[in-house]
Amino acid sequence: MTSSTSLTVIQSTGVIGAEIGGVDLTKPLDTATVESITKALHDHLVLFFRDQSITDSQHRDFGANFGTLQHFPFAPAVSDEIPEVHRLDNDGGGKDRAPDKSADNWHSDATYMEFPPLGSILRAIRLPIVGGDTLWANMYAAYEGLSSRMQRMLDGMTAVNDAAKISQGNREAVHKRFPPREHPVVRTHPDTGRKLLFVNSLFTTRLVGLSERENAQVLSLLTDHVQQPEFQVRFRWEPNSIAFWDNRCTQHYAVPDYTEPRLMRRVVIEGTRP
Repeated sequence: MTSSTSLTVIQSTGVIGAEIGGVDLTKPLDTATVESITKALHDHLVLFFRDQSITDSQHRDFGANFGTLQHFPFAPAVSDEIPEVHRLDNDGGGKDRAPDKSADNWHSDATYMEFPPLGSILRAIRLPIVGGDTLWANMYAAYEGLSSRMQRMLDGMTAVNDAAKISQGNREAVHKRFPPREHPVVRTHPDTGRKLLFVNSLFTTRLVGLSERENAQVLSLLTDHVQQPEFQVRFRWEPNSIAFWDNRCTQHYAVPDYTEPRLMRRVVIEGTRP
């Protein structure tokens, strides 16, 4: 356990995740605390806060300490007055319909955008009696877990990321709004300088320069590889819990094992071009 001022950081697993204590998010944060949280995020990739009964405006203000907030186009805002905070509400679907199926794949958010998000801060409002956990995986560890020969092959390659891969709408209309983007297969984190694997099963469609057969085999290998349990942390939500993750070097998976409502709020921090 480490501390800065009154802030405490308790590591969750050997490779990813930490619980943060000693901070009250209902109050403005001083520069030292913001710097300590930022360092913890770089060290642990996803941070968990418990018992933070904050308002939507306080949620927005907390997120704004770490960058410009996105008016995320894929979920409704909580209000016109606070467009930076959006709803991720799922009624659970009853017995015959599973929760949001786009989230129960390992992915980084919006990698089809020119500037994928830096990160997100998700807050629990109402939860199922049981279930609805979220898992995160460390993409530094995923890259480092590849053989040196595979690393050398992937370094310098790019991959196409396409929003239409999961869209049920008109493909041409999706591409008009969000044209497919090429990003590095192996990304260098802009803050830590570490290499990480930057492909995911939800949005990555092909590795540029490979044949169709080669792409099918190698991309499948990589998207399977990132799912190894030794790269992961699993978080059990409670009301007023918050998770803050670095979208650049993690993937996450929302477990769809519930039928009761699960109501969440999120802010998304703008990122840079990979």
